[in-house]
Amino acid sequence: MASSALTPSATVPDVTPVSLKEIAPWAVLVGLLLLALLYFVGAEQGATSLISGENVHEWLHDGRHLLGFPCH
Repeated sequence: MASSALTPSATVPDVTPVSLKEIAPWAVLVGLLLLALLYFVGAEQGATSLISGENVHEWLHDGRHLLGFPCH
């Protein structure tokens, strides 16, 4: 006994492709933000410091150790 009337028909949603031109600006923005974060976590101290003082170093101190960056 076939119970085809009881099973719901599966509908496949239409998938619209996203072009590379639409993704590229967002990928560049995210890449630049990640590079800035990497700089502040990994190199913002000493001779390469862009911001004077120890504030940025102290704010990111534990994150540096967690990611394996030496800082002192």
